[in-house]
Amino acid sequence: APESLMQALEDLDYLAALDNDGNLSEFGIIMSEFPLDPQLSKSLLASCEFECVDELLTIAAMVTAPNCFLQAPPGTEEIALTCWHRFSHPAGDHFTLINVFNAFKAATANPTDPGNNEKWCRDYFLSSSALSMAEMIRAELVEIMKRIELPISEPDFGSEENLLSIKKALLSGYFMHIARDVDGSGNYLMLTHKQVAQLHPFSSYYNSRRIPEWVLFHEFTISEGNSIRVVSEISPHLFAELVPQYYFSNLPPSESKDILQEVINHLVPAPATKEEQK
Repeated sequence: APESLMQALEDLDYLAALDNDGNLSEFGIIMSEFPLDPQLSKSLLASCEFECVDELLTIAAMVTAPNCFLQAPPGTEEIALTCWHRFSHPAGDHFTLINVFNAFKAATANPTDPGNNEKWCRDYFLSSSALSMAEMIRAELVEIMKRIELPISEPDFGSEENLLSIKKALLSGYFMHIARDVDGSGNYLMLTHKQVAQLHPFSSYYNSRRIPEWVLFHEFTISEGNSIRVVSEISPHLFAELVPQYYFSNLPPSESKDILQEVINHLVPAPATKEEQK
C-alpha cells in the first residue's frame, strides 16, 4: 500500500539511512548489509560507538529467532514462571534474553552430549530449536561484522556502564518504539500513534510488582491482545538525549510528549555569554 511505503521511507529517514535525495546514505548502505529490520541494524551499528557489540549481537539474534519461551502445559504455569524467573533481569526483557542465551550456551557447552540441549531446555520450558537458531543467527551476524571490518567489543554484561550503553544502543534504533504507562496499571500509551497496549505475558514485567513508567519495546502485536513484546525500562532523560529532534517534533500531541519536552528544555544548555563564546 502507498501509505505503508511512505511510512517505511519516513522511518528510514528518521534512522539516517537516506540522504537528501532519498537514496541510501553511507550509513544506510552499511545498515543494509545486515539481514535485520532497519531499526535493529541501526542499534547494532550504534553498539560499535557505545562499545556493547557483543551484547547487541545476542539481543539481535534472540529477537530475530522465534520466541524461546514455550507455552507451559496446563497445570505447570507456576513452575514455568519460577524457571523463567531465574533469567529475569531488572533492567528488562532485552537483558533477560541475554541471560537466557548465555545460560543456554553454558549448559550446552559439552559437544559430546547433544541430548543435554533438549533436556536443559525442557527443564526450563524453553525452545531448543529457537535457541539453536539464535546461535546460528548470531554467528552469521559476527561474520558480517568481520567482513565489513566493524569492531566487536569484549563482553562486559552486568556492569552499570554496560547496561547504560546497551540502552543507548537500543534507543538509537528504537526511539520510535517508546510507550508510557499512563495510569500506573500497565496501560501503555505508544507515543507514535497514541494506541494503548498491554505487556505481553512473556515479559519479565508481567504480573510484576514494579511496572516501569517509560519503556522501549521491540514490537507491537494486535493478534496477541494489543500487546508490546520484549520490553525494557528507559528514562525520559535518556530518550531526550538520543531522539532526533525532527522525529520528536512530528509526534502527535500528548501528555507524554509534554513531559519529554520539559526534559529536553532542561537538557538544552543556556545561551553562552559573549565572553564564553570567545
